[in-house]
Amino acid sequence: MGHLGGGGERDIARSSTVQLPIWLVYAVVLSDWADMIMPPAFGSKVRNALKAEPCSVRLSALVGAGGLWYGFGKTIMEMLDKKQEMSDLLTTTFRKRLVEVIDQAQHFAALGPAGGVGPSGDSAQSFREGLDATERELFALAQEGSKRMKRWYEESDKARR
Repeated sequence: MGHLGGGGERDIARSSTVQLPIWLVYAVVLSDWADMIMPPAFGSKVRNALKAEPCSVRLSALVGAGGLWYGFGKTIMEMLDKKQEMSDLLTTTFRKRLVEVIDQAQHFAALGPAGGVGPSGDSAQSFREGLDATERELFALAQEGSKRMKRWYEESDKARR
């Protein structure tokens, strides 16, 4: 496996740090051939920021294309010694951010196709751009639900007149 470290050696030297694709990490770590170091997306800097203010962290920027921060966390959780700690981080972050995701979705559904620019527009836009793929999907569902509820209310209100 030495070629994985970028060298021509047959073996990887003891205590070396090598980046591996997640599919290979499973085999290596679960076979006890190596230990996994916590990826930067879940490092102490990110954990501290999430504890301080979960909505201020751009989860989509932490894991690359697709922005599946929760999915990546769940995947690596199986390989960690501190499974419960990772589970608590993912769950707490999701719960605290979900309120803002739903609030933003309802707000923008109420604005209609014109969108909205206001004094809080920059922070709201920044928050939406930082959503994980799971959160983006929930945002779209909540926004659609809010639009349907508004349409239903308006149609039923017309029928009562």
